[in-house]
Amino acid sequence: MKKFTGHTEPWGKFVDVKINSADVLQKQVQRAKPDSVFMSSACDGWQQIERKYRLSRECLSILLEHGFHVSILTKNANIRDDFDVLGGADAKLGFTLTAMDDGLCRKIEPRASLTRDRIDAIKEADKRGIKTWAFLGPFMPFLSDSEENLDALFKAVSELNLENILVDHLNPKSGVWQSIKGFLGENYPYLIGFYGKMLYDSSERKIYSDGLRKIVERKADKYRLTDKLKIVF
Repeated sequence: MKKFTGHTEPWGKFVDVKINSADVLQKQVQRAKPDSVFMSSACDGWQQIERKYRLSRECLSILLEHGFHVSILTKNANIRDDFDVLGGADAKLGFTLTAMDDGLCRKIEPRASLTRDRIDAIKEADKRGIKTWAFLGPFMPFLSDSEENLDALFKAVSELNLENILVDHLNPKSGVWQSIKGFLGENYPYLIGFYGKMLYDSSERKIYSDGLRKIVERKADKYRLTDKLKIVF
């Protein structure tokens, strides 16, 4: 796979642009049986650099043309550029929603669209006949998991025509701690100790998870979203 380094992410890591990914995919789908494809779980396919290279758009078009069902998850409202491809297609468009406060959103997701802009994109997608869903989280303790933020998020999504809603908390995935620790050290150094315990102390993690689950369930019930909700922690 050919690479070209495009720009840096918030934590200082480079984004490798697979400039021939569409060509590789075109060859692969010729011998693959149509199935479901998820775009994109590890790296957002619609971050700003996509507007230059249009690789996600090309790959999306190829998959749909060959009969694949595509489920998308993004944090960027510029996926509006591809609503012409998604309209009427066998696809579902999901947005990650984390913080309703613009200032907090800019801190924890500095290169993503503001949450309110993502919500506007969901509304536009629905008007264009695109099936939509939402992923709430992963919530950051003492930052985006507050009663106020969760209430605002659930109220906002209750006004959307979503097929389903997934909710998750912060997970101790490989490589996460160094990024989180760096972010906290720069912005909230007093939280580093608690985050370490919450992520890696099983008893502390269970206490935190159980408490967050109760709040989420209460908000879902308040806004009549229980039937659409799936908590994945």
